[in-house]
Amino acid sequence: MQTRLAPRYAGTPEGQEAEAILRKCVHCGFCTATCPTYQLLGDELDGPRGRIYLIKQVLEGEVPTRRTQLHLDRCLTCRNCETTCPSGVQYGRLVDIGRRLVDEQVPRPAGERAVRWLLKEGLGSPLFGPAMKAGQAVRGLLPGRLREKVPPKSSSGQQERPWPQRRHARKVLLLAGCVQPAMAPNINAATARVLDAAGIECLVAPEAGCCGAIRFHLNDQDGGRAQMRANVDAWWPYVERGEVEAIVINASGCGVTVKEYGHLLQGDPAYAKRAARISALARDVSELLPELAELLQGRVRVPAEAFAYHPPCTLQHGQKLRGGVERGLAALGFELRLARVELHLCCGSAGTYSVLHPELAQPLRERKLGALGEVFPDQPPAAILSGNVGCIQHLQGGTDTPVRHWIEVLDDALLA
Repeated sequence: MQTRLAPRYAGTPEGQEAEAILRKCVHCGFCTATCPTYQLLGDELDGPRGRIYLIKQVLEGEVPTRRTQLHLDRCLTCRNCETTCPSGVQYGRLVDIGRRLVDEQVPRPAGERAVRWLLKEGLGSPLFGPAMKAGQAVRGLLPGRLREKVPPKSSSGQQERPWPQRRHARKVLLLAGCVQPAMAPNINAATARVLDAAGIECLVAPEAGCCGAIRFHLNDQDGGRAQMRANVDAWWPYVERGEVEAIVINASGCGVTVKEYGHLLQGDPAYAKRAARISALARDVSELLPELAELLQGRVRVPAEAFAYHPPCTLQHGQKLRGGVERGLAALGFELRLARVELHLCCGSAGTYSVLHPELAQPLRERKLGALGEVFPDQPPAAILSGNVGCIQHLQGGTDTPVRHWIEVLDDALLA
């Protein structure tokens, strides 16, 4: 696509990156056919090709409007279009640039600013945990949409199962995350227990916090990068000493962000090299499954029931990891069934998207649950499994079937 950048963007790092991405786009339209918001709305400007055109107009000097902002906001950033694109257009990076440039020029309504501020300040705050406990105590009294975002208290058995205390020569760092310890506290402990059973010790750097994705994708890109730098600082002593072989992440939304630290901090001379090293060490926990399946053979009590599996967009499109969970659990004897249709489509969670755009997120959830239900015509699955806390909580809000992280089910099946 031919592009003529306006003088204010020509020669800037963002302008050069955006121009290089735009020039790869040939407007073939393959991306439109697989875009969830285009599927729902049928508007060219609510698909990747239309949004690319809007961003191109801004970069060429056209003044954006509130309508421009809305079309970019409606993007889930699921990156399905990147999987589909035959030209390798890095749409996720382009839309981050476009959103920032538009937000600089288009003021948001006061109510919208307030909600976005609460999300970026609240979700990574130390007060989030106590607030979640308070919400759980009065969950039955909350309005429906808010109640969906507050998971019921886990069973006491899950909460009381201990973090493993054994020491192993093999060690990895585990990102605890910001919302996951409060919303789904069993996931991190289950991860540590499964790795412990395979002879791998999980370490947690106390100073590591939010991966930076929430702030970054809410257009507080400076704040997001500050959180990324803080994590690099927290992890670097372990990396520098050669103490850990990987940084393991069990929330695919965080994982895709940490894997991009090297790119997002490449312009910071104090952090560029270390950030690139951190990204190179980042692993979704599913990437360990081939080895885990070998090490845990004969040590797993396989459930008789079948499970449904929903691969998160941040895993299959963002990290380009497909089939690993299915193959790994199948090697251990688990039966997983995937949707026969629309497997590639987003469930509607998409970080804070389900809060900001429930009118689109809920129909996407219904489509996803319907597609999963079709592969269980006789009785519901034992559980719906996924690999990202946001997807898990969003899907759980639309079904009575338990929705869990696959690592929890593997942990439950371990023989003592």
